[in-house]
Amino acid sequence: MDQKSVALLEFPLVRARLAEATQFPPSRRLAEALEPSADPVVVARALQETDEARALLRERPGVGIGGAHDIGPAVGRAARGGRLDAEQFVAIAETLEAAARLADALAGERRPLLRDVGRAIQPLPALRSVLERSFDPTGELLDSASPRLGGLRRAVRLAYERLRSRLDTLVHSSELGGALQEPIITLRNGRYVVPVRAEARGRVKGIVHDASGSGQTVFVEPLIAVELGNAWREAQLAEALEVERILDELSALVGANAPALTTTLDALARFDLWSAKARLAGEMDATRAETSPTPRIVLRGARHPGLSGRVVPIDVELGGDFTALVVTGPNTGGKTVTLRTVGLLSLMHQAGLHVPAEAGSSLPVLKDVFADIGDEQSVAQSLSTFSGHLRSITRIVAAAGPDTLVLLDELGAGTDPTEGSALAQALLDHFIRSGALVAATTHYAELKIYAHATPRARNASVEFDLETLSPTYRVSIGLPGTSHAFQIAERLGLPGAIVDDARSRLTEGQVAFEETLASIRRHEGEAIDALAQARAAEARAAEARRQAEEERRRARADRDEAVKAARLETERIVESLRDEVRAARRRLEREAVTAAALDRIERTADEHLARLPVAEEQAAPPEAPVDVAWRVGMRARSRSRGWDGRIAALERGGRRATLEVGGMRVTVETDDLVPAATVAEQARPTVRPAADGASASIPRLRLERARTVASSLDLRGARVEEALEMLGRYLDDAALAGMERATIVHGMGTGALRDAVRASVAASPLVRAWRPGGRGEGGDGATIVEL
Repeated sequence: MDQKSVALLEFPLVRARLAEATQFPPSRRLAEALEPSADPVVVARALQETDEARALLRERPGVGIGGAHDIGPAVGRAARGGRLDAEQFVAIAETLEAAARLADALAGERRPLLRDVGRAIQPLPALRSVLERSFDPTGELLDSASPRLGGLRRAVRLAYERLRSRLDTLVHSSELGGALQEPIITLRNGRYVVPVRAEARGRVKGIVHDASGSGQTVFVEPLIAVELGNAWREAQLAEALEVERILDELSALVGANAPALTTTLDALARFDLWSAKARLAGEMDATRAETSPTPRIVLRGARHPGLSGRVVPIDVELGGDFTALVVTGPNTGGKTVTLRTVGLLSLMHQAGLHVPAEAGSSLPVLKDVFADIGDEQSVAQSLSTFSGHLRSITRIVAAAGPDTLVLLDELGAGTDPTEGSALAQALLDHFIRSGALVAATTHYAELKIYAHATPRARNASVEFDLETLSPTYRVSIGLPGTSHAFQIAERLGLPGAIVDDARSRLTEGQVAFEETLASIRRHEGEAIDALAQARAAEARAAEARRQAEEERRRARADRDEAVKAARLETERIVESLRDEVRAARRRLEREAVTAAALDRIERTADEHLARLPVAEEQAAPPEAPVDVAWRVGMRARSRSRGWDGRIAALERGGRRATLEVGGMRVTVETDDLVPAATVAEQARPTVRPAADGASASIPRLRLERARTVASSLDLRGARVEEALEMLGRYLDDAALAGMERATIVHGMGTGALRDAVRASVAASPLVRAWRPGGRGEGGDGATIVEL
């Protein structure tokens, strides 16, 4: 990516915010090195990292690397044979503990990238156990660090206590009477001494180690304590040597595990970087933009992440029907912010970050992003504003091409307006021909006409509220903007005569042009309002469809659960009966069956059978048989199913008819049909548990309508929702009728109805297996279901 443009678009500020969201130095370094990529594979993986981390933190906010340290330098030193100190060992132990917690949290993780990170972590429990046994949390080496260390430390304490005890006895004895300045013991040069008055030096035999600044006191180690002091010092040296040996041994152990520790540290850093990306997305209320396969930018409700306070979201589109966007409007209206938002969000997307925009936004993977924003004026380099811009644009012209984005602020400004607008139009033409996406801001009226007349270009404007003299920051695609110079001057108090004089100096062509622009804005504004209303209606319809689908899903789930529970209960009861039968058979084989045993078996069977559901039909008035010569086109109604429709076809022999019902076709027996006006209301069967003392014979489910269930269901012409509802009812009736096989006719068409039908039958607990239709069975336009 062009680094100058990356800096101009303020991507380093986003990167700094990401680094602040990390929890330890290795992941901070990764965040500080983050760059946008032009490789679609790299971008897709980076976005998936953010997706998975964000989903994990929503489910388990506490998962993290808390307690981990940057142990890289310590591990490297140990690998080179160096000695580590206690603080470094404690940091390694705490990092391994944090790694173990994270590995446990990611164990069994279903998201692939997080699962791979969890597998890359090596908690090294043996090394961690050794370090925890050797150091306490403050870094103090424990006696348990080695078998000898505890004994050596006890020897040091014993030698010290003997030395102090002897000296305490000495300073309080009458032997040293007035020879001491004070009856205290102090330390000089690592040896314990007593303060002796200089004039009484001869009364205390020993070694002088120091003297006071005034010379009035000398610090003497009494001869009687020298041997004890030597013993204490030797014990200290022995302890120090053992400590050094332990540190060397533990350092060598860390060095031997350096590759595993480095791998673990890298995994922790990657996980923390992904978590930081997820936390940053949460802070910005960001979403993942879909990756567009073509160079087309669609931003819905986009917000610049650098803005604070109340931020007005903008909608921007670029690419597809047009590849050049000319943004016009008053100063401070948000034109430059629009360019920065498009450029920065494109860079964020290609760095694997979620962008502050609404769902439905999409961004392509661009080869490069170029920006000329801001004033390139430089006194030191003798550059005017125009020269500075032109030098930057010249560099962009040489590099821009297909799959690149070019952002130009105040294109053609800083020179003669006529020449500047002509140069701007030529540049826009060049970028369009080169295949680049280009967005430019301007005040030139000629560029508004250019964008309106050029097929591959579009106008866009930032809105301005003349009542409050403040910008609204909303962007309108397809509408040219105006600077509102005269209106703003009047509102700010410039005398009306001067404003009127200024208006009168406009040429007729300029006045006509402004009137044409106003007309364009009015008509395109009406079109945009109509489109917005259509989109709102479409969104409402989509939400209604979603809610209906959710209700249908819940109803089907409840029904499937009830069917499953009933099936399990039935299977349990049948299995109990089978156990009784097997037991009876064994007794028969042993010729041990008695009348009492047979009675007991019969009572047990009755008890099990009494718990089976029994279908009980409400009394329905008998229907008189109907003798009708059915013809195509007549209206009829199915007695059992309640379908009312037109007869579309009759089979040879007139035994079955095809009804057109609500946009779909169903096949029924003609004996089940009556004229539409004479159908009697059918009573629906209800199911209740059998009463106590029910007959011992196996109850029969009274399914009088079983004979009327057709062997096939024709769903052609039905919408998916209607078809799935009809399919569910049909499968219920077919299963109750005891059918073993049924044919579902859905046609081929686009395949949407076929796929929905097959997904539904595959998930149904009533279906044992299904397959596409074979030759003579309708081919792929039908599905054969085994119940």
